[in-house]
Amino acid sequence: MRKFIGFFSLFLLIVAISTGIVFAKDLNGPKKTVAVVGFENASGLRSYINLGDDFTTQLTDALIQSGKFTVLSRTELAKVFGEQDLAASGRMAKSLTAKKGKAIPAQILVTGKITEFQKGTEGGSQGLSIAGVSIGGSKSTAHIATIIQIIDSTTGEVLDSKRVEGKAEAGGFSIGYSGSFSIGTSSFKKTPLGKATQIAIDRAVDYIARELSGMPWKGRVVTVKDGLVYINSGSNAGIDSGMTFAVWRKGESLTDPETGIELGSENKKIADIQVTEVYPKYSKAKVVMGDTSAIQRSDLVLK
Repeated sequence: MRKFIGFFSLFLLIVAISTGIVFAKDLNGPKKTVAVVGFENASGLRSYINLGDDFTTQLTDALIQSGKFTVLSRTELAKVFGEQDLAASGRMAKSLTAKKGKAIPAQILVTGKITEFQKGTEGGSQGLSIAGVSIGGSKSTAHIATIIQIIDSTTGEVLDSKRVEGKAEAGGFSIGYSGSFSIGTSSFKKTPLGKATQIAIDRAVDYIARELSGMPWKGRVVTVKDGLVYINSGSNAGIDSGMTFAVWRKGESLTDPETGIELGSENKKIADIQVTEVYPKYSKAKVVMGDTSAIQRSDLVLK
């Protein structure tokens, strides 16, 4: 029996590795900063005018709930800037005003198109319908397909693109939904189309997590004081005491003489550091290899 259990455990490990399952320990570490922007409804169902915005909102929420990313809001950014501008106008009490600041840049932008969004029914009758929600005996199927694009916010390069699908069906007594809707409502989530949408969103989050796991995390040196290096990320970004990072100095930017596009730069490694103290928005680290005095404000911190 023990041999069987040991063999079975080994079998599960091999299956997990071969199918790309991410273990919990692999999810630890600094969180990449992402923003979901501008999903387009290219499904042909133009009556669902808010479909793209609704999908953007739901995917953003799913990324936040996963706990794997620092997620920035781009859809609400105009409201934030508007509030800051109003505060700066002098028409609001100082103690209640929003201070003007700079938006945090996202390392990665996630965008794409909804290419298919459909439902169908087979047999039976529609049955009872109340306020757009119908209950019937027909079999209902649903399908949604999206093209997800992962974009480097610095260069605008599309790093990867993938088609993600969700399918669901309900037999026997099915629940349908008609008319205008938001894919975030509880009524819609109970339908096969709502379930298919959730499957697609879950798969999108898994795909984004796998792709970003192979990308380096980037931070910056804030200052060097009392022999310690202060970096601009803390517990909010998944930084833990004991983590090690490399400090790099960005060299001269190389640009294409024809297009003017930045091709990269020749970076120089300065030191290795290890985090000793963690705060919500910043951390302190000691130098474990290299010269502390060589580190400067704005040097790159990479993981």
